[in-house]
Parts: sequence; C-alpha cells; structure tokens
Amino acid sequence: MDELAAAARERGIDVHVLREGDDPAALMRTRPGADALGIAGGDGSLAPAAQVAIERELPFVCVPFGTRNHFARDLGLDRADPLAALAAFSAEERRIDVGRVGERLFLNNVSLGAYASLVHRREAHRRRRDALAGIRALLRTPAHPHPLKLRVDGKPVSARVVLIANNAYELRLFDLGARPNLTEGRLHLYSAGGLLPTDWDERVGQVFELDGPPALQAAIDGEPVELQLPLLCRLEPRALRVLVSPSG
Repeated sequence: MDELAAAARERGIDVHVLREGDDPAALMRTRPGADALGIAGGDGSLAPAAQVAIERELPFVCVPFGTRNHFARDLGLDRADPLAALAAFSAEERRIDVGRVGERLFLNNVSLGAYASLVHRREAHRRRRDALAGIRALLRTPAHPHPLKLRVDGKPVSARVVLIANNAYELRLFDLGARPNLTEGRLHLYSAGGLLPTDWDERVGQVFELDGPPALQAAIDGEPVELQLPLLCRLEPRALRVLVSPSG
C-alpha cells in the first residue's frame, strides 16, 4: 500500500490511507475540490465509494487492491497491477450501469441462498480471528440446507442459490465468469436448485420485486448484509461515470 500511495502522490493525486474504523464514503463526501473519486480495494469496498461519486456527479476510479476484484476484471483492468490503474485519473470517461437492491448500490451482484450463507459464516469466523474461516465455512455450507423460497414479481421461486446480476455473466462450473458488457441495461436473475450451471434458470428485466422472509441473509458484491423484504431490485442504466486507463 505504501508504494501505491507514493505512486499516486507522484501523479498529483490527493491520497488518504484508510485506517481501521475509517468510513471511506464519509471521507469522500467531505473531500473538497475533487475532479474524480477513486478507491483502492476489493469488490466489497467499491460500491459505497461509487455511490458517493454518483451523489457528487464525479467520475469514479477503481484501483484493484484486495480480494476478488471481479469489477476490475470486468472493466478490463489488470488485477495484478494496481499501479497501472492510476493512469485512469487522466483518462477519458465512460458510463456504466449500476444496480440497486432497496437503496443500496451494487456493481456486481446480489447473492442469496448458499453463497450468501457461506459469506455470513466466513465473516463470523473472521470476527473471531479464526485462521481457517474460509475452509470451515466451505465445508459447513456445501449447499443451502433447505431451498430458499422467494417471490419474484409475484411468482414463486424455490432455489438453493439466487444471484441478481448487474448485466449478464458467463456462467462457469462452480464459478462466475466475466461480464462482457457493463452497459447492457438489464438485470439478470439466476436461480438454481443445485450447484451446476445446467441447473440455472434465468430471468431478465430492469426491475425485480423480491418478497419472502422478513429478514434475509444476502451478500452484496461479496459483503454480508441482511435484507428486509419486500423490496425492489432495479437497474440504473449508465448511472456511474468511470475512468479507465487506456490499457483497461
């Protein structure tokens, strides 16, 4: 991080290195005179910062630094080279879609069911400083023990995994592939009774109405949250201005 911060300052970028307990979104809201807002982090840290960029009508820069970095991948960035992403601060902008579940913004997806349960278990272990958190969570959650029962636009859905994506994914065995298009303008709701791609059902739209248990464990861009149903999940076409380096 020190090397990245130094390289950013050399480019004339105003840098704030986050410490434990800092709220990056709150800091960004009070940063005067900015021409763009960026954050170096993994997928879970990006959406709150992107929300502030939308509020302030400023372009957003993603610097991959942390875990997963699926959003950086889908932007075409080299996830192994955060220094190269700094060139985006002087790049041309483009607009991409974002999703919202309730009022919370997401850049990648909202997951319910088996994967969301895994994320919540992993977070609980992390808080207890369990070094084997990821392995134990995975072993304890091979699939959601009971099908998740929801209503999507009034129609019943029973599935072990539900994924609501900001634009379409290339589904792969046991993993999500890339999103080839971030301006398609549609949400894709994938539901599966099992864990194989052949089990996936897909619905496409700009708005989904979700109803079911009053409190539901979910993961937004890989971060554990609890959703209060019913709520709307909607797409906002080209709502986020992004700066991407020429190589991205």
